[in-house]
Amino acid sequence: MAVLSEEQVRQGLGGLPGWERSGDEIVKTYELASFPAAIAFVTRVGFLAEKANHHPDLDIRWRKVQVALSTHDQGGITEKDLELAGEIESVSAGK
Repeated sequence: MAVLSEEQVRQGLGGLPGWERSGDEIVKTYELASFPAAIAFVTRVGFLAEKANHHPDLDIRWRKVQVALSTHDQGGITEKDLELAGEIESVSAGK
C-alpha cells in the first residue's frame, strides 16, 4: 500500500471531522464522559484495530483519548489509516 500524497491526505481528512495531520500521522483527541467510558472506547478501537491488523498509538489521559494512525512499515499515511479513522469515527458516536 503506497503512502498518500499531501492532497490525498487532505481530501481524506475532509470526511473525518476533528482529525488532522501531524507529521507522518493523522491524529484526533476524543473526550469521553468519564474514565471508564474512555477505557470502553479504547477497547472498541482495539477490536477494530485487531480486525484490520492495523494498530494505532493510543494515549489515555483521564477522559481524553488521543488516537494516532500511521502505516509505519510504509513510512507514512496510507489508505489503511484513513479507513481505520473512519471506523473509529463510527464507534465514537456511541461514546
